[in-house]
Amino acid sequence: MYRILLVDDEILVRDAIRENIDWAGIDCELVGDCQNGQEAAEFVKKHPVDIVLTDICMPYMDGMELSHFLHDNYPDIVIVIFSGFGEFEYAKKAIQYNVSEYLLKPITAMELTAVINKMKEKVDQRQKEKRRLENLTRASENYRRNAQIIRSKAIEALVTCSRDVKESLEQLRTMGIELEASNYRVAVFDIDLYSGMYPIDVEKRQESALMAFVVYNVSNEIVERESAGLAYQEGSNRVCVLFQGTRTKEFSNKIRSICREIQQKVKEVIGIDLSVGIGRWVRSPEELLISHDTAAKAIQYRYLLGGCLLLDMEENQENGEISLYETLDQLTDSLKTGKKETMELCLARMEQEIKGAFVGKSRACMYLQQIIRAIGSACDSIQTDRDETVKDMEVLLRKVTEQSTFQQAIGLVKEYAEKVFEELSNLNSSSGQRQALLALDYIQNNYMDPDLSLNEICSYLGISTSYFSTIFKEVTGGTFMEMLIRTRMDKAKELLKNTTLKNYEIAEKVGFSDSHYFGISFKKMTGKTPTEYAREYRK
Repeated sequence: MYRILLVDDEILVRDAIRENIDWAGIDCELVGDCQNGQEAAEFVKKHPVDIVLTDICMPYMDGMELSHFLHDNYPDIVIVIFSGFGEFEYAKKAIQYNVSEYLLKPITAMELTAVINKMKEKVDQRQKEKRRLENLTRASENYRRNAQIIRSKAIEALVTCSRDVKESLEQLRTMGIELEASNYRVAVFDIDLYSGMYPIDVEKRQESALMAFVVYNVSNEIVERESAGLAYQEGSNRVCVLFQGTRTKEFSNKIRSICREIQQKVKEVIGIDLSVGIGRWVRSPEELLISHDTAAKAIQYRYLLGGCLLLDMEENQENGEISLYETLDQLTDSLKTGKKETMELCLARMEQEIKGAFVGKSRACMYLQQIIRAIGSACDSIQTDRDETVKDMEVLLRKVTEQSTFQQAIGLVKEYAEKVFEELSNLNSSSGQRQALLALDYIQNNYMDPDLSLNEICSYLGISTSYFSTIFKEVTGGTFMEMLIRTRMDKAKELLKNTTLKNYEIAEKVGFSDSHYFGISFKKMTGKTPTEYAREYRK
């Protein structure tokens, strides 16, 4: 039965609550009722209580002071405050003192019964957590008295080369441990909860060493049963296994099977996830650090691939550089042309490419920033006023690097792509402005092609030449050919000003197959020949 204490200075309220709640029906017992906080504080010193229902405004010691007293001295008691006062300051104090529920009077029997049932679950959870912590504490105390800590430190010293290898081997021999296998591998087990992937409170952090001891016990039991090697604790939070055997496919499979079993067993026992990195094979104890470091590196890919990871570094290696440029071009094109399915496929393809590259967080973020900038660039020639989009992009570039996992970061990138897609899709598509701006963008990217034509642009946009000619002139004030020539001449001016290229070379670069025609067109637009223009500006 759950023991409940009622505290209220109004006797009528206490009587009403006592008489109108079916205490036995909800598996509760009203163990006492007090008229102020002072009486209640004295009561809990002498009697066990699970839940306190208290008013706020009372003489001698009010509900806030009582909550403060219970919070400091009896943290397992669940507190429910009910009062006629609805001021927010009271609620803030209630939160400060870990009050579980804040109710305003008047409250019906049905409402109070529902709250009590809810608080019973909280009592159960606190008691369960308390028992779990007590079990972990007892296990930790036993461990500190156990000689296994010396064994773990000796194996760790050997693997990490923190002391002379020969000395480490000699120390292990005195403990009855001989390393005479033909090959070795190190596996590193790391608790996901403490990886930075999840926000955790101080209490959970304080449990990390206890959790690691449970992981060690489970690992040691399974590895010894399989006669596969030695388990040891690394520092206070990690557990490693030094596997010893023959470099065969069968033993490699056995190692992965053991690691999976350890993951599953730890999940069953204390409900936490482990990530495991299995290092490279090495031939001698002197090389164990290589295997250990490759295993530890595998754990770093948890950012990229998520928790509960099992990564064998003999099978998975960092691929180094990957190129996203072709897919990025398809992505920007899909945003400009309103092809949502293509946009989503491009994002999914790049996500898989980055994951498949097995890169660290910094490089993964660099690739995500490339994607963000490509998405932002889709607005350059289509959206005339894009200050807000630029601002969003800069904020996003910073936020992506702050995320704990790649999945969270890519999620932000996808949201940004959706937002830009919607903005571009809504940009006056009915008036034809968007198609005209897309055409200008196409001209900017393809003006150097001497065969660029009206038919090609209309095919790209999927509209007829007559409709395009109408909307293009409405938006730009000129024809397709006029805008193409103007773009080519602007690019030619830049080259004439800033390079020493010959006139025929510049003609080719801006899309003229005939340099003589280029000269005629240039003089018609500027009043000067290309040579005269270059001479004037190069001075």
